[in-house]
Amino acid sequence: MPHSEELDSREVLAVHQLNIAFQEERQFIPAVKNLSFSLNRGETLAIVGESGSGKSVTALSLMRLIEQAGGKVSCDSMLLRRRNQQVIDLSELSSSQMQGVRGADIAMIFQEPMTSLNPVFPVGEQIAESIRLHQGLNGDEALLEAKRMLERVRIPEAQAMLSRYPHQLSGGMRQRVMIAMALSCRPAVLIADEPTTALDVTIQAQILQLIKVLQQEMDMGVIFITHDMGVVADIADSVLVMYQGEAVEMGSVEQIFHAPVHPYTQALLAAVPRLGEMKGSDLPRRFPLVCQASPERQYAEQDTVVAGEPILQVRGLVTRFPLRSGLFNRVKREVHAVENVSFDLWPGETLALVGESGCGKSTTGRALLRLVGSQEGSITFNGERIDTLAPGKLQPLRRDIQFIFQDPYASLDPRQTVGYSIMEPLRVHNLLHGDAAQRRVAWLLERVGLLPEHAWRYPHEFSGGQRQRICIARALALNPKVVIADESVSALDVSIRAQIINLLLDLQRDMGIAFLFISHDMAVVERISHRVAVMLMGQIVEIGPRRAVFENPQHPYTRKLMAAVPVADPSHRHGQRVLLQDEMPGNIRKRGESMERVTLREVGPGHFVAPPRQDNAFSRL
Repeated sequence: MPHSEELDSREVLAVHQLNIAFQEERQFIPAVKNLSFSLNRGETLAIVGESGSGKSVTALSLMRLIEQAGGKVSCDSMLLRRRNQQVIDLSELSSSQMQGVRGADIAMIFQEPMTSLNPVFPVGEQIAESIRLHQGLNGDEALLEAKRMLERVRIPEAQAMLSRYPHQLSGGMRQRVMIAMALSCRPAVLIADEPTTALDVTIQAQILQLIKVLQQEMDMGVIFITHDMGVVADIADSVLVMYQGEAVEMGSVEQIFHAPVHPYTQALLAAVPRLGEMKGSDLPRRFPLVCQASPERQYAEQDTVVAGEPILQVRGLVTRFPLRSGLFNRVKREVHAVENVSFDLWPGETLALVGESGCGKSTTGRALLRLVGSQEGSITFNGERIDTLAPGKLQPLRRDIQFIFQDPYASLDPRQTVGYSIMEPLRVHNLLHGDAAQRRVAWLLERVGLLPEHAWRYPHEFSGGQRQRICIARALALNPKVVIADESVSALDVSIRAQIINLLLDLQRDMGIAFLFISHDMAVVERISHRVAVMLMGQIVEIGPRRAVFENPQHPYTRKLMAAVPVADPSHRHGQRVLLQDEMPGNIRKRGESMERVTLREVGPGHFVAPPRQDNAFSRL
């Protein structure tokens, strides 16, 4: 309904004295306290703060979704200017009235796409449904618009993507589908809750550019919730810093970055990893911690890599997925997800696997644990072939090799407490029971920055970053020899990310754990890794010591990845950012058709590079 109170001519959203609380046992625990802010047309407001500071629940309250989760919201007013210029108070609308507002006037890109996409419908139908509802297009027109939106977020083979299901896509691909869905509605206000967390730097740069273009076209206000200060510097006009549910500082992006006043803001900026700060150093280095109450114990840099035989050897790994179609559901095409991948991993070493979404990083990690099948190649662990093991002999292997999955919500049982989920590996492998297992769970929760009493909560009661910490605790429960970390810190803010990476480095130093660190965050990779492997279209195109790859990248694709990393300084905003402008070629082939395999040549000690190809696959780089 129209509201008597008016907004300023440029204002599209104004929130006054917002308070949010959640019931725990018989009392309400405040999550957001006395928060006020406004948003103008064409403005981007970045809300930053550590995990659990109230960023996401603030966004959910604007969509009126907090009440559905058992929360309590109160405010003086929550005014929104609709696309037809009508001003309404969101806090006064009924559930049926909000259905007409969500999507059409205020849309949201959620942090975890797998929980936002319907697993039983193709992604094309899900985007088209939103378009039909809010734009009034018919079935064919809506699907055509859905295809156009998928192309705008640079999804290869958009026509084929329309018929694929969410589980058939990588995490980055699913996030791009979510972004296409939200932008297709052309809302007056777009709320983006960590929209580029799951995306590699090149796709991230294009998505940020896309949001800017659509924002200018529609004069749209954007609330950008993120922990990536490089993204904040690149896209924000103003910044709201939150800590423990309160706004501690607000100002223009230049004020926040160049003259921060609050100690928490200063500490937050100091903890941001910056590409190039490891120049001249060969060994991983710990992060400084945000708001550390007492001086942290200092550790001298030491080489944790154990010389001798590798603990893990991969040779010529090939993984392909069949695509069925036609009346008889026959396999006519295949996705060449991993093609002829080879590498070694030594005890105490961190090998980083980097590349764009869909390049085969996660599939490579899953193939090592036999979570997906492989058609060719060999995998050797501790001198024993594991790719040929019978299924019944895999359990001991999985005690020594653990996996931290990319999507924490999808990898935790929503019906069990997190304490049960962390304790489960201990029971399955018959290691600890009863009080001893509970003490181990409490210790693990404390090691990843949570409290022992959190063991009795359920996954939905935690923020995205907190859920990721729970998954890390579960992976460490069995003291594994190898940990495959698939985007394990991508959902974490800089303060918690620093704690987790320091924890991983401590465990590596104390226990000799080897890490396969799958990531798109080049600044974190530079800090934590001993060696780096760059993947493109299912193949490794460059591999070598971290210092050699970062200080002297040889392959053009590696150089593009480096150039696309956002800089945490707004004064660099108008600098030249190199983007992969054209759609990358897909890795789908007709059944029986092979992909050209690259041959690596040595250009330095332990540094191998694939010669740049001159065909269409690389001429676009």
